[in-house]
Amino acid sequence: SISGLGSGFAGRTSPAEDASTVFGNPAGMSRLKSEQFSLGVATLFAKNDISQTRSTFGGQEDGDVVPTTAVPMGYYVKPIDEHWAFGVGFYVPFGLITDYGSDFAGRYYGNKSEVTTLTFQPTISYAFNDRVSIGFGPTVNRISGEITGTVPNPLSPGRNDGKLKSNGDDTALGFNAGVLVQATDRTRVGLTYHSKVSYHLDAKTKVSNGIFSVIGLSGRSYDASLDVDTPESVDLSVTHQLDDDWTLYAGSTWTRWSRFKELTIENSGLPPLLSGSLGTITEEQNWHDTWAHAIGTSYRLNNQWVLRAGFSVDQSPANNSNRGPRIPTGDRKIVSFGAGWTPVDDVTIDVAYSYLWEESVRVNETSPARGAYSSKYRNSASGFGTSVSYRF
Repeated sequence: SISGLGSGFAGRTSPAEDASTVFGNPAGMSRLKSEQFSLGVATLFAKNDISQTRSTFGGQEDGDVVPTTAVPMGYYVKPIDEHWAFGVGFYVPFGLITDYGSDFAGRYYGNKSEVTTLTFQPTISYAFNDRVSIGFGPTVNRISGEITGTVPNPLSPGRNDGKLKSNGDDTALGFNAGVLVQATDRTRVGLTYHSKVSYHLDAKTKVSNGIFSVIGLSGRSYDASLDVDTPESVDLSVTHQLDDDWTLYAGSTWTRWSRFKELTIENSGLPPLLSGSLGTITEEQNWHDTWAHAIGTSYRLNNQWVLRAGFSVDQSPANNSNRGPRIPTGDRKIVSFGAGWTPVDDVTIDVAYSYLWEESVRVNETSPARGAYSSKYRNSASGFGTSVSYRF
């Protein structure tokens, strides 16, 4: 939601300002009195400052390992009568990409990691009265992923190494549900539950280069599988209309990241020479549950312009013992600004900008076969978004 991005998602579940409420809180569709759609895109620019690198086998530090990424979203809502409304949403709830290159100092612990999820959500909402409404939508979720790593040459690590690349995808179901309460004439409270989604990726693992060429296996592919759970979350927020011009938002989100204990790829059909070392590849994660908190405000400048701002804090799920180069994230703070422009009654154009910075964290990895790798990471990112909403 670009309108939500402008206020730091402080009122993710309670404003119901446009069709993006299909995701934020499906119960909010009952507040939209006209048929409408909203289409948007956010572009993310990440920066990674990697320093103090130490590696047994040498290599490059490789900063800025996240390429520029565009994230689309689209929503549609149609009121049916004074109680019922129908909507659909298309969005990207989770994503990951880190791409270090082949000469990365921590290449034995990860070269490239990329995960993309796409969600389609048909939704209904029901308003019991002017005060209370509920909403529900099943989600159809498509995930695709790629994990690439360097396999050390057991005879001479750092020379003539091999490459392992696993690709897979899956489709799985989940749901979103919410309730919206008009507590007073000026205050709304929203609560949304996003379910976990369990994926079983049917994948292919390909080995190539280096030691695999020496033993005559380079270019061969093998069946693989990977189980991934994206976590459930609970969003609670409050929207308070201070006066005709000012609106305040506050919200918190709990996410059950503790489901992500490890990343395990099961490879089958490998020759005996490889089955011991590559049959099951496991990377410990041991993530923990997190809280994110946000406050925000909007100011109606006139009938055409609304200005927004917000501030958020978001815990990292990673722990200091198992943090690896694939997801080297730390606790973050985010400041956001946005604006909504309504040039004519039926059209609103929203724009937003967010700047995110994380605390400095360290990655410390060690293994008898893969050597040691350690670095200090300081990550930051900028996000620009724009959307167009049209009311029929």
